[in-house]
Amino acid sequence: MSKTIVFKCGGSVIRELSDEFFQNLKELFEAGWKIAVVHGGGPDITRMLEKLNIQTEFVNGQRKTTKPVLEVAEMVLSGSINKYFVSELAKHGLPAVGVSGKDGRLLLADYLNEKEYGQVGRIKKVNGQMAETLMEKGFIPVIAPLSMTDGCETLNVNADLAASAVAGALHADQLMFVTDVKGIMKNDEMLSALTPEEVEDLIAEGVISGGMIPKVNSAAAALTGQVNEVMIVSGKGSFLREDAFIGTKIMKQKEALL
Repeated sequence: MSKTIVFKCGGSVIRELSDEFFQNLKELFEAGWKIAVVHGGGPDITRMLEKLNIQTEFVNGQRKTTKPVLEVAEMVLSGSINKYFVSELAKHGLPAVGVSGKDGRLLLADYLNEKEYGQVGRIKKVNGQMAETLMEKGFIPVIAPLSMTDGCETLNVNADLAASAVAGALHADQLMFVTDVKGIMKNDEMLSALTPEEVEDLIAEGVISGGMIPKVNSAAAALTGQVNEVMIVSGKGSFLREDAFIGTKIMKQKEALL
């Protein structure tokens, strides 16, 4: 029986993914794993907004998605970044199909808070049939985090939460958050597994700091009713050794670590 794995790749790491990363994907693919990818694209969106001189504002640390911002976000997410990723997979012998959450009504959403955040959605349903069909036919769906309302309006969605929702709908065996580090380190040793409570303690102690804080917080936020664990792995090196994953698991239940 085949297994399913979902990778979430942040916009800051997509263009830095290593040959080892893609080789690991190929090993999983050839071993019979079904693979899906959800990607972000914040840095590229920011650069394009600046290039086009489109003003943006942030509310509670989140970019407010006005209609002009949404047009740019869709252009970048569904266009340049999505097709770049598909091309990189193809270069490494992996068949991929680039889609957005709008295609096949994959991601259905409501407004998160239109007044505060604009065209930003909260996912309410995942229609996983299209992604499942692609995987059954031997393709890797590469999904841009855009969604559609019941009235067919386009909404931007958080890529971390989109990945979690897709993983839940596909009953994925693994959800991987691909970053620029191989895991959470303490005293030069990588921690194999943590609960969200332990993550908070490590942040308070200063063990987790700087740019690692939003990475682990995003991974913890992806823990939902159907997703019990998320693994932080590196996209800049190998995350697979002798069929074992290399990284730090963030798990719901403390007793699960026993």
